[in-house]
Amino acid sequence: MAALILLGFSSGLPFYLTGKDPLQAWLSQEGVDLKVIAAFSVAAIPYSLKFLWSPLLDRFVPPLLGRRRGWLIVSQVILLLAIGWMAFQDTSQLQQVAVNSADVCRNETFFKGFCEFRHTLQALSVSPFFLAALIVAFFSASQDIVADAYRTEVVQEHERGAGASVYLLGYRVALLVAGAVTFWLAGRMPWRWVYVIMALLMSIGIISSLMAPEPKREIRPPETLRESVVLPFQDFIGRNGAGRALAILAFIIVYRLGDSLLRNVATPFLLDKGLKFTPDDLAGPRALSLAAVIVGTLAGGVIMTRIGVNRSLWFFAVLQASGNLLYVLLAEVGKSFPLMILAINLENFCAGLESAAFVAFLMGLCNPGLAATQYALLSSLAAFSRDILVAPSGQWAQSMGWTAFFLLTAILAIPGLLLLPLFAPWKERKAD
Repeated sequence: MAALILLGFSSGLPFYLTGKDPLQAWLSQEGVDLKVIAAFSVAAIPYSLKFLWSPLLDRFVPPLLGRRRGWLIVSQVILLLAIGWMAFQDTSQLQQVAVNSADVCRNETFFKGFCEFRHTLQALSVSPFFLAALIVAFFSASQDIVADAYRTEVVQEHERGAGASVYLLGYRVALLVAGAVTFWLAGRMPWRWVYVIMALLMSIGIISSLMAPEPKREIRPPETLRESVVLPFQDFIGRNGAGRALAILAFIIVYRLGDSLLRNVATPFLLDKGLKFTPDDLAGPRALSLAAVIVGTLAGGVIMTRIGVNRSLWFFAVLQASGNLLYVLLAEVGKSFPLMILAINLENFCAGLESAAFVAFLMGLCNPGLAATQYALLSSLAAFSRDILVAPSGQWAQSMGWTAFFLLTAILAIPGLLLLPLFAPWKERKAD
């Protein structure tokens, strides 16, 4: 259990450092354009594609420490070095990316926004800073693959609940450190030194991997491409039918899209690109927001036991949209510390509710015999929506204005609600 809580911390720490709040705040204070900051979410694409190389981490065994701990050590050491390397990259060239993209696309009329976004991505693709973020995301996703497998194999059946709980506790503490403590530190030192401290904290995961027991029970690794990828998809379509399966996949993409769009630009909006709060102003509310997410997740579990997963999906989607509307009010009112605290915490509480129902829904879609692979595939699709589809959000926010943009994030709850009757009707208390 001690190993799992430390491993959870090691898994959660790098997730926020490559495109979430700390990086957005750093680039905002460096004067980087909002379009470029939002486009950095593309660096998280490894989380959407991790199922492609997960069979390799099952099939091959490092020369030291065994199949699970060996790969954990490899990914954690590289993460420590990559985050440290990222800390010392020059951000000044990023300040010119939006200007250059605007110059290249100045003659475009109908597709100017798309043109600027495309040239922004092209410029980022050769940026050492972006490359460092991409490497961190790749090895963070790899660590998650191995950590999930380790957690499944190392605990006995009667320990699974406790094992999952302590792992999640470590993960949430890491999010607190990466999402709130970093803001407090940034008020006292440059952001690059904050990232150096975050890199050194990866040593916690390295120590835990060295001291942790290697799982004694061996699970046979995938032997063919069909067994690892094709068969789970065929099983999923066979059980649901092609039409219903496509509706479910579309639902996974759109259900949390509005919330993901908001989160991708919320920090720049609260800082230099919008209301001009300082990192110190956000440190306390960010810490409270983590508690709000945890309470929302726990409350979501309790509510689901009463009304079922299906009804929870409906109910929580509406609540999440209502939470997003507070940002509409904040954009209209302007810099208001009490309203900012309320908006951050209510949005995070609703996100916790929605996450609990969404994860339960994904688990219910999986065949027990193929659960690991199918869940990896479905969660990768959700990550694609969370990280990749939201990349143009900075461009949209600038062209629409903050009020209209946040209103759009609330309206985007509607497509998911329209799809729910096809596979999660309100009258049924339990998901299929």
